[in-house]
Amino acid sequence: MVDFPAWLASFNHKRHFYSIVTSLNLEITKRQAVTPLVDDYGRKIEYVRISVTDRCDLRCNYCMPVGFKDYREPAHWLTFDEITRMARVLCQAGTRRIRLTGGEPLLRRNLPDLVARLRQDTDVGDISLTTNATRLARFAEPLKQAGLDRINISLDSLKRDKVAEICGRDVLDSVIAGIDHALAAGLAPVKINMVVMPGVNEDEIDAMFQFCRDRSLTLRMIETMPMGHTALNAGTVSLQPALERLRHDHGLIPLIAELGGGPARYWQTPDGKTQVGVITPISQHFCATCNRIRLAVDGTIYLCLGQEEKIEMRQLLRSHPEDDAVIRQALADGIHLKPERHHFRETPEKIVRFMSQTGG
Repeated sequence: MVDFPAWLASFNHKRHFYSIVTSLNLEITKRQAVTPLVDDYGRKIEYVRISVTDRCDLRCNYCMPVGFKDYREPAHWLTFDEITRMARVLCQAGTRRIRLTGGEPLLRRNLPDLVARLRQDTDVGDISLTTNATRLARFAEPLKQAGLDRINISLDSLKRDKVAEICGRDVLDSVIAGIDHALAAGLAPVKINMVVMPGVNEDEIDAMFQFCRDRSLTLRMIETMPMGHTALNAGTVSLQPALERLRHDHGLIPLIAELGGGPARYWQTPDGKTQVGVITPISQHFCATCNRIRLAVDGTIYLCLGQEEKIEMRQLLRSHPEDDAVIRQALADGIHLKPERHHFRETPEKIVRFMSQTGG
């Protein structure tokens, strides 16, 4: 005689199992059907930088001019739903890294909620954030709990008068507090972005290296990119001599391991505790390996920092709220516009938009 309750339980268990397997197979098939996002030069787009606001609480003199007020209207900002949708579609097409930027991204309300949604609703491998850290002491732990992996912090000087000169006000204490809270929260690695400017802070490279070494931070030195007249006026200094000096004085060893998938080339101290990276878009550009696009807060995708090619996505997102195929097609068509390289050295005055408008 058949034990009907036992048979029914077994049947339901098997049916549930087969349902899960079928769903997984459908999901795998769906993902396999999406064409990876590859430009005309064979570069696979694996990294998207998403700006969540074009506003900032500082006025760094290489980024945004004093008195600037030409911000995007909040009605034109992508919502968290729209950002998550774009991220999901991009991840299905091969994106593995997302960096949240601005302006200053911590000015966007409820940013940890967005991080949690990106972690839950996409298959992204790595979520990071670039911040000026003035508000980071408050948000470091919530961001970590939401799923943020690591963080880059802008700090161009350790001298109060220089910080005030560069940023518009002295925020050194709040930035260092943000660094300490990021370390305490377990965000790792914590990278310090130092934009090196001639006659301003190039004499502080050794002090910044020691600051990073004392706290087990990664130092990234960045050449100024001539975006808008503020950055153009700041000038550019080649980082090659500074790197050679650090290599000689501290015995730095080339680091082959990838540290975040971005454009920096890294070296490390012999004990492995401190890394030094250089980003050299001017003296030694890295366009041949560019795997990035930038999604601005208004839904514009910028395909190159030093060119004007772009894809407008906001209207498509709002006119086709349920049709991701339209979004995928727009990306597939638009990626062919990605130029081979920038021309910052040849035509440094070409890009008139500021970095904060593009997304860092």
